[in-house]
Amino acid sequence: MGMRWRKLIGTVAMLLFIITYALFAMALAEGRITEAPKLIQTLAYIVLGLIWIVPLMPLVRWMAKPDKS
Repeated sequence: MGMRWRKLIGTVAMLLFIITYALFAMALAEGRITEAPKLIQTLAYIVLGLIWIVPLMPLVRWMAKPDKS
């Protein structure tokens, strides 16, 4: 598979994942986190804001892999 196709497929997969994750994070933040102390809320928002990167790193590596020549 060429790099152009990998980038197209990866971009669509990323968009779908981020939309799904954003909905999950919003539901979680509105439900449980609002009852927690301010320090826990802050830490939770930081973690929720950054954790989406971890599952997407293998996809980014796959997208950036050079073509076989």
